[in-house]
Amino acid sequence: MSTEERFDTLFKALGHRARRRILDLIKDGPRTTGALCEVLTDLDRCTVMQHLSVLEKAGLVVVERRGRERWNHLDALPIHDVQKRWIGPYAAHAIGMLSDLEGLAETDSEALPEGATDKTNA
Repeated sequence: MSTEERFDTLFKALGHRARRRILDLIKDGPRTTGALCEVLTDLDRCTVMQHLSVLEKAGLVVVERRGRERWNHLDALPIHDVQKRWIGPYAAHAIGMLSDLEGLAETDSEALPEGATDKTNA
C-alpha cells in the first residue's frame, strides 16, 4: 500500500464520529469490544465491530485476543505521521514567526528614549 493510500485509509477511518469516539475511549488504555459496546449504547455490537475493523485496517487499533476477549489498543503512530507531514511544518513556521515578532518587540522597546513609555501597553 502506498503512502497516499495509507493516508486515504486513515482519513476515512477518522472521518466518522463513532470511530473517533472509539479512539477517545481507548486512548487511556485498551478496552474489550464488550466494554466498548457497553459505552456505545447507540450502536449495536455488529456496528461497533465494523467500526473497529475500519480502525484496524487504518492501523489505529491493534487487536489482542485473550481467550474469548478481544482487547483493542490504540496505535497513535498513524496520527503522528499526519502530525509530521502537515501539522509539524506549519507549527514550526508559526513558532518562527512568533520568535521573530518577539525579537522585533524587544528591539523596539530598547529603542525608546530613556524615561519614555510604550503607549501600546497602556
